[in-house]
Amino acid sequence: MTFSDNQIYLASRSPRRRELLRQIGVKFNLLLMRETLGRPIDIDEEPLIDEAPTDYIYRIVRSKANEGWRRITQRKLPLLPVLVADTMVTLDGCILGKPRSIEHAEEILTSLSGRSHQVLTAIAIGVRDDVHVRLSASTVRFREISEREVRKYLANNNVLDKAGAYAIQGLAAAFIVEISGSYSGIMGLPLYETAQLLEEIGIEIFP
Repeated sequence: MTFSDNQIYLASRSPRRRELLRQIGVKFNLLLMRETLGRPIDIDEEPLIDEAPTDYIYRIVRSKANEGWRRITQRKLPLLPVLVADTMVTLDGCILGKPRSIEHAEEILTSLSGRSHQVLTAIAIGVRDDVHVRLSASTVRFREISEREVRKYLANNNVLDKAGAYAIQGLAAAFIVEISGSYSGIMGLPLYETAQLLEEIGIEIFP
């Protein structure tokens, strides 16, 4: 299947993902899964009992892609591929998730201090009944972070919408000793895997 206008939908509120797509010359329209923030959530993102992190993130992006395509047809929008993504942080094989509160964010950052953790970002593109998925896995090692540094960081940064309670492109970069993997994947949209998927479905990169 090819798409003559070479465009996709991006089903994400993340400004970082928009910036990354523009970086590789992809034309997109925003597809908001919820037209207003007050509406109920579309996808239940609670992990299942004993669900492995990779199984969880694959399930979530597949569900988001299917829901995105349903919204396109429901709203009678032009039928273009829909791109979704999800990022999660794991430590010792456990999903940390997004912080529920500042106190929880403090617990998360303290647990990451002086240790290596994994950042998984899965992307999916939905086209009718087909969902194409790729996974980017990266390892990030933090230096030791003092209690004062954690609290100062949290006082000056909004982290409640961020996996692992930090953003690599912000002040938290000062905590990072080493990265193995994809910088853009840690930001929330791995460009190598994204380009692969888009080309697979006929969307040109660098048009």
